[in-house]
Amino acid sequence: MGKLNRREILKGTGLIAAGAISGCAMPVIADSKIKTPFSIAQTMIPIVGSSEQFPVRRIYCIGRNYAAHSREMGSDPSREPPFFFQKPTDAIQNVAPGTTADHAYPTLTKNYHYEIELVAAINKGGRNIPIEKALEHVFGYAIGLDMTRRDLQRAMGDEKKPWEIGKSFDQSAPIGPIHPVAQIGHFEKGTIWLKVNGQIKQNSNLQMMIWSVAEQISKLSEAFELKPGDIIFSGTPENVGPVVRGDLMEGHIDGLPNLSVKVV
Repeated sequence: MGKLNRREILKGTGLIAAGAISGCAMPVIADSKIKTPFSIAQTMIPIVGSSEQFPVRRIYCIGRNYAAHSREMGSDPSREPPFFFQKPTDAIQNVAPGTTADHAYPTLTKNYHYEIELVAAINKGGRNIPIEKALEHVFGYAIGLDMTRRDLQRAMGDEKKPWEIGKSFDQSAPIGPIHPVAQIGHFEKGTIWLKVNGQIKQNSNLQMMIWSVAEQISKLSEAFELKPGDIIFSGTPENVGPVVRGDLMEGHIDGLPNLSVKVV
């Protein structure tokens, strides 16, 4: 029997690869013979310096990863192991550098909070990834906001119920474009701040993270098999607080373009 190339094999099984983005595999989709009642768009994040886009598979977020923020949320950081939660991929709101995006004030809340964060984008998966190898799995970085319906989050927590309703809603993850590691390197330190209407609200340094990006990847991979397309929101500094309609949020991380979002 003659050898078949990869494309012939994929066609023979009824599948065809949609393509790849800088080593990050696109989702494999069924061929036209398989019909669905509707189509669902793939969530993408632009990649700086490229016409390609990064396909998002899962959004992971680490909680209470700066000691001062952990204390303001009522926890003792010296005793708490890392914990994670997820947002749906359609929580992404892409924000282009140099622009201000309108961000809708969500329903059901009267206490809507900002949380500025560094975001790591994964292009190589794995389980039980050792810390010393973890950064090899990072494709690039972005600046993002983990927007939170704080009143709903706290109410669910008080009732010992899951608090996705406080974290996992539409447009709860505004984000700038991804900057490949090949262009900017890795982030071990650097100023991170957030202003509301020109006034500094959050102001810290990435080196103040309790768990580094490498440690987050390693810990996450113990619980989940990480795969290309995963992104990780790496935690927020202290002094989270509320915004209302009309407020302008500006986020900054050294080495990345600022993120500008107006609440409407």
